[in-house]
Amino acid sequence: MSEAGTPAQPAGIARQRPSLRARVERIFDHCGDTRSLFLRMAEGTLPRFLPGMFISVAIPLANETRIRPYTIASSPEDGEPFEVCFNRVPNGAGAAWLFDRIAGDELNFTGPFGAFTLERAPAAEAIFIAEGTAIAPIRPMIRRALASAPARSIKLLHAADRAEHLLYGGEFERMAAAQAAFQFEPMIVREGDPAALYARLIDETGRRWIKADADRSRHFYICGVGKGVLALRDLLRAAGYERRAVHYEQW
Repeated sequence: MSEAGTPAQPAGIARQRPSLRARVERIFDHCGDTRSLFLRMAEGTLPRFLPGMFISVAIPLANETRIRPYTIASSPEDGEPFEVCFNRVPNGAGAAWLFDRIAGDELNFTGPFGAFTLERAPAAEAIFIAEGTAIAPIRPMIRRALASAPARSIKLLHAADRAEHLLYGGEFERMAAAQAAFQFEPMIVREGDPAALYARLIDETGRRWIKADADRSRHFYICGVGKGVLALRDLLRAAGYERRAVHYEQW
C-alpha cells in the first residue's frame, strides 16, 4: 500500500507492458452523466491487478491519440468483464469518446498500473474518503479490506453534489448492514461548488479524526479531483498522522 498523485502512466512503463485490447460487453448508466463500461479481453486475460489500479486507454481523436487513465471499479476477484466508471467532463474529448462506445466496440489500453492500492486491511482503523466518481478505486479497496477479516473498523465517507452521484450507494448500504466492521456515511453537498464540497470534508475530517481524540494510528485512503485532496492530506499529516498512513490519489 502506498500513496500516489494524479493517475498517470509511469515513465518507461509502456515498454514493459504490451498494448491490450478489450471489447465492450455491457453498458450501465448510473445516471445521466455517469456511466460504466464492462469490458472483456479480446484475447487472453486481464493481467493481475490490485484494488485501486487503473488502465490507460488510447482515445483516437481526429488529429491525435490521447492516453487517459480510468480506474478499474470492479474487484480482481470479479474476473471478467471488468468495469471502468467515468462521467462527462466539460470539453472532455476522452470522456465524450467513451460515451460514444456501444456494445461490441473494442478499445486499446495498457496496464493495469498504479500505486494507490490496497492488498489487505491495515491493522489500524481505516478511513476511506471519496467524492463523486473517485469512489471507483475505493470500492474494490473496501471489498478487499472487508474480505481480509479486518481487526479494526472501516469507515467510508462518500461526498457528492447530489444523490445520484453517490455511486454504488445501495451496495455500500448492504455491506454495512451485513458487516458490523463497516460503516457507510454518504454526504450530499448541494452547493454545486467543488470547493464547498471539500470544505465540508475538511471540516468533518478535522472534527472527527483530529479534534475528537489523540489517536493517530488510523490509516486514511483519500481520492478525488483537485487540490482538496492535497488539503486533506496536509491536514492529517500536520495533525500527527504518519506520512505512510495517509494514502491518496489526486485526479
